[in-house]
Amino acid sequence: MVNGLNPSRARPDVDTTAGEFLTALIDAQRHRHPEDNHIAIQRRFENGEVVDSRGNRLSFISPLNAGQDMWFYRIPAPEVPVPYEIQTVYEDDRILVVSKPPFLATMPRAQHITETATVRLRRSTGNNELSPAHRLDRLTSGLLLFTKAQQFRGAYQTLFAQRQASKTYVAVARYSEDLATQAPLWWRNRIEKTPGQFQARTGEGPVNAETLLHNVQRLEPEVESRLQQVHNTHGTLGLYTLKPATGKTHQLRLHMHLAGAPILGDNGYPTPLPPEAEDYSVPLRLCATQLEFTDPVDGTARHFTLPETSVFAI
Repeated sequence: MVNGLNPSRARPDVDTTAGEFLTALIDAQRHRHPEDNHIAIQRRFENGEVVDSRGNRLSFISPLNAGQDMWFYRIPAPEVPVPYEIQTVYEDDRILVVSKPPFLATMPRAQHITETATVRLRRSTGNNELSPAHRLDRLTSGLLLFTKAQQFRGAYQTLFAQRQASKTYVAVARYSEDLATQAPLWWRNRIEKTPGQFQARTGEGPVNAETLLHNVQRLEPEVESRLQQVHNTHGTLGLYTLKPATGKTHQLRLHMHLAGAPILGDNGYPTPLPPEAEDYSVPLRLCATQLEFTDPVDGTARHFTLPETSVFAI
């Protein structure tokens, strides 16, 4: 790992050379650094930064068989800095719990590489073994847990993968008297998402997405007035407490939209906005405020909280 970034692994489908394959990969990148040219590719080989699965250095002309692994480092394209800081909530020898701001992805992916919580924290702490035990959507803020050493990674990731952690979120949306009266209320359906398409959707088949709408309350007048100005809306606003039992992509955003109360600041539901329309001063008002679980290492009860007002902070 170099400067907080993992190496990338790729396999050719046909016999080729390491140089030809890496050049094709770099040329095909959608988000490419303008200086990642033939000279930069050649420099990787000269510096020993292209290796096989055993760590053996590859030269530009080294033969690479179909299905053979090659490891190399990407040069991240320039990214617009996210103007918010990650706040530490709790830390011990095994875990680091932070409050992630909106607009920071959890892990490097696509055009978001350095402006991610993982890379920022690895660089600020100097700990390249930091790894998220679960994920938050890029636009969602709130509690995010990292493991501090590889030996603990599996236990905590399994905890979240098996849904043994309880999460609570708060969201701001148009106030609905009907939903306030019906709460607590379960939303259950099937959510599907096609790779390459931004929006998730409901589909036929077994239920795979469950959210408890715990309660709904009107916002205080001064908070409501400020958010109306920031989001250019005049409607009455409410604070929704949500407790998901599953963790499908965009689950809370889609469930709120289907309930007739899309989350304030949502650039994907009901209508996706182009990336260039993104405004860091107008965040999605969705925040993970509670995280509870039994520690998989020592069996202690863990409970981390953020104030509900965190969703108004920006």
